[in-house]
Amino acid sequence: MKTRILPCLMLIALLSAATNMQAQTKTKSAPALDAKIDAIVKKLTLEEKISMLHANGIFSTAGVERLGISGLMTDDGPLGVREDVKEGWGSANLTTDSATFFPNGSALAATWNPELAYRFGHDMGEEARARKKYIMLAPAFNIARTPLCGRTYEYYSEDPFLNSRLAVQAVKGIQSQNIAACVKHFVVNNQEVERGRVNVNVDERTLREIYLPAFKASIMEGNAWTIMSAYNKLRGVYCSENDYLLNKVLKGEWKFKGIVISDWGGTHSTVAAANNGLDLEMGSGPKYDKYFFATKLLDSVKSGKVSMKVIDEKVHRILWVLYHTAMSVNPPAGKMNTPAHSKTVYDIAAESIVLLKNDKNLLPLNTSSIKSLAVIGDNATHTFHLGGFGAGVKAKYEVTPLAGLQSRLGKTVDIKFAQGYSGMYRQHGANVNAPTKPADSAMVAEAVALAKSTDMAILFIGGNRDYESEGSDRKDLSLPFGEQTLVDAVTAANQNTIVVVVGGAPYDIGKIKENNHTIVWSWYNGSENGNALADMLLGKINPSGRLPFTFPAELKDSPAHALDAYPGENLQVDYKEGILVGYRWFDTKKIEPLYCFGYGLSYTGYKYSGLKTAKKTYNTGENITATVTIKNTGKYAGKETVQLYVSKDGSAVERPEKELKAFKKVLIPAGQTANVTVSIPVKNLAYYDVKTSKWVVEPGKYKLLAGSSSRDIKETETINVN
Repeated sequence: MKTRILPCLMLIALLSAATNMQAQTKTKSAPALDAKIDAIVKKLTLEEKISMLHANGIFSTAGVERLGISGLMTDDGPLGVREDVKEGWGSANLTTDSATFFPNGSALAATWNPELAYRFGHDMGEEARARKKYIMLAPAFNIARTPLCGRTYEYYSEDPFLNSRLAVQAVKGIQSQNIAACVKHFVVNNQEVERGRVNVNVDERTLREIYLPAFKASIMEGNAWTIMSAYNKLRGVYCSENDYLLNKVLKGEWKFKGIVISDWGGTHSTVAAANNGLDLEMGSGPKYDKYFFATKLLDSVKSGKVSMKVIDEKVHRILWVLYHTAMSVNPPAGKMNTPAHSKTVYDIAAESIVLLKNDKNLLPLNTSSIKSLAVIGDNATHTFHLGGFGAGVKAKYEVTPLAGLQSRLGKTVDIKFAQGYSGMYRQHGANVNAPTKPADSAMVAEAVALAKSTDMAILFIGGNRDYESEGSDRKDLSLPFGEQTLVDAVTAANQNTIVVVVGGAPYDIGKIKENNHTIVWSWYNGSENGNALADMLLGKINPSGRLPFTFPAELKDSPAHALDAYPGENLQVDYKEGILVGYRWFDTKKIEPLYCFGYGLSYTGYKYSGLKTAKKTYNTGENITATVTIKNTGKYAGKETVQLYVSKDGSAVERPEKELKAFKKVLIPAGQTANVTVSIPVKNLAYYDVKTSKWVVEPGKYKLLAGSSSRDIKETETINVN
């Protein structure tokens, strides 16, 4: 034994020394890199500097060939590396730009798994590196303030803490490949209605507690190298020229060293934008010399309206990002469409699917009793890698739900398909979605006839990427395409009907919840969508997805709608709900949602017991360590997401009934028990005090609440904070 232990100890010591050496080298290299960049800046002419500060193509910027300075190539990234385009956004029609299609943002959030967020970023970064795209315009994680927002599918959740934990890991994953993550959209871009002109009025405490935390974490913990300013205004000033937001908070308080990039066409001035923190102007139109940061900026410098110091700082930031990306030393080689990437997509999809209802225990499927299966609904064969007014991917492949079921069951079960409804929807550029066509009676009749003739029906409904789209919000939460009519008819025809709803944002499925016994929620789940979903239905995967946002029973129950604070009037929207966003509103106001934040069922059961903390009293600089025992009481191994909320009674300020402060996803074998420990820094219990502009931790009693959702609290414990 001793002979084995000694080499192990030596190896540990060597690894430790190497780690310390790397840390020291990194510390020393930062000033050296700054000095190197400063020397280059001095060699550049004013015209060369200006040429680096604006786009020279839809996704590109210019370099300076004379000095060997590369340009930057950006790329949309919410779902993967998009296909190459030519001027005018048309496809470049290449045969070399297929990519892996990754699950959408709310699907990733539904995993509640930061490790998967890292793999998501890492693999996307590998593909960006292989395609020489040096800035990925991802992740996007604006708060889901209204369920109608057309980009909810792209964003993460309604909770700033969940957003933060996932955003940090996605950023770290992307940048592990020497590719810059561009976190977006900074900030309060929470609706598509008039997004380019609307002014958001939000109080400082709400801004700090709800809308800034994930951005702050992505910068200060994730070390994101670039950030994108939002289209909208904040307190009367466009985000792309907002001195408070960009100079004081981002570059001042958070010490951000990278580039502030405008959204495409989101720049509105030259002098104000240049002086107030924007570094790089992007847009999608030609005549790039007419941009605000092109000839107009050159003239503004010459006339003394913008100082050379301001220009040099912007160029320094761009070079700093270049040296971390396009001009980095010994970067990774990059990889495209690998089996490892497909496995990441499969794992995210598998952990994102939410089992909403399973009253008859039809799931997992007992295939020995099923001889024939009706698969019904356009979403069973619809692909989601492209669609709508927004970023897509030319997917190398995409397995649809029907294809997934056929590959798993096709040899033993007679599977027949009926479309049920048409998911065709085309409307780009409008603020709000137009109504979709009602149910097609002939399609419904065909689906009903098929359902009657089979042992079981699996009905696929919901939205698609044309209906949920950047550029427009939905007008309401109704199911599109006459789907409720189809659900009612098929359910009446076959009592063994499983409803699978596909979407990236909440829908009104109240009638389905009331009338149907088996409901599954899926997403725009990437290249492996159909395989993961089939495996979940068959029990190869035990569902562990948890909802990342509240499903309201009625739209008027959601805070922004309850207070008539969406979409605003006269291009002004007031965030009247303040800090009570999402479950904070529903739980505090005692409003029953259709499905609560964090909700999701499993094929097994979990019993919580013995929540305890390491001690009863904590000081401000300490971490609260809480442990709860979870027993898997069923027959299936499963992953449970332990959610720890904190409540403060008798606060000097308004507080939500509870706030998520920690979570952990754990695999527990059938019949076994796990002790799950989470940690909460006491400083994270603070509220933002607008009078002092400081975070304040109130002394007194705090209640810790451990459960499987915001409404299903299993164990509580009380602590004191000095």
